Amino acid sequence: MAAELLALGDRLALPSVLALWAAVLLRAPGALRSPEQRGLWLAVATAAAAMTLNLPAVVAYAMSRDPGYAHSVGLVRNVIGVLSAGAVLYFVAAATRGPRLRLASCAGTAAWLATLLTLDLAAPAHGPHTIGSAGAPVPSLSYWLVLVSAHLVANTICVRVCWRYSRRTESRGLAAGLRLFGLGTALAGLFWFAFLLKALFGTTWAMPALPLLMNLHGLLRAAAILVPTLFTLRRTTADIATAWRLWPLWRDLVQAVPHVVLSEPRTGRVLELLWPPVPRDLLVYRKVIETRDAILILGEYAAPGATERARSHVAGSGIPEPRRAAAALACVLKEARQAKLAGRTGVPGPTPGLELPAEIRASGEGGDLEGEARFLVDVARAYDSRAATAFAPGAA
Repeated sequence: MAAELLALGDRLALPSVLALWAAVLLRAPGALRSPEQRGLWLAVATAAAAMTLNLPAVVAYAMSRDPGYAHSVGLVRNVIGVLSAGAVLYFVAAATRGPRLRLASCAGTAAWLATLLTLDLAAPAHGPHTIGSAGAPVPSLSYWLVLVSAHLVANTICVRVCWRYSRRTESRGLAAGLRLFGLGTALAGLFWFAFLLKALFGTTWAMPALPLLMNLHGLLRAAAILVPTLFTLRRTTADIATAWRLWPLWRDLVQAVPHVVLSEPRTGRVLELLWPPVPRDLLVYRKVIETRDAILILGEYAAPGATERARSHVAGSGIPEPRRAAAALACVLKEARQAKLAGRTGVPGPTPGLELPAEIRASGEGGDLEGEARFLVDVARAYDSRAATAFAPGAA
């Protein structure tokens, strides 16, 4: 069992490090501009550097060289690890918005680093830093206690803060990121607690599980800082899907009333999504606004009683109740568009032919734009249906 745990942990070493570096590079542009995210990003970046130096292949290469080289690699790894612990404390201080806590985290990190380096220099000549199964720890017990204490203090405080704030926030993305980061930090805390037991009491039963704990910690931290990217990707994907579904309805309506379009549209549906005429995060917003404006203008061309006739028509077409309002509006729009293109004169102001559904009226008054987008997607789906085509005058 111990050998299997050790092998599993070693197999996860490289994927964990690669995931950390990928997350660090992807989040760098946004995190470095945000003081709230900078500490979290720095904690993950330094953890990635320390874990890179702890890869089995890197450790084996260092041990194959002279003892001084292996000592330097181990010392640099531990220094970066303390920097990572300090970055975790800085992230906690930034999350609690306490300037004194930020100052204290920086001072504590500097003290830990100075003490660690002093203890290493004061120790007799030595090679790699280790805690063997027999004999005194190298370079000294004090050195390892300072190193372990830095990690345990930072990890304990971080887990507590992540758990507390994840339960308070209303943002699903922030809650998920805090819980993932807190869970990964808890695993790192268990890793260092096992080292503390080994340094003080020679306890070794947990050693085979340590690589697995550390590499799972890396994967969880990588996932934690990628949560904003994943939520942004999900939102962008949803916007693209909404814009794709709205495009046929939007195209037909703005052909009849082209002056509602803010920017010159692209020539095709695919090109509109690949190269939008407005910023991508405003694409759905503009499509909804322009579609709504076109509906309001085409309402001037709707024949009296068109809405009532459309409702009766869709009710007899077997359309389910939840989609009847959208289908009725699609029927009225098809008829009004043909009237506009035929050159008929519209009637300015409220007309008896078009009764706006509640979803469009509410959004026009500052209501739920997402709800209107979903409703218009239903209208677009009904616009090309057999029911709407049969309702339009002169249609086959």
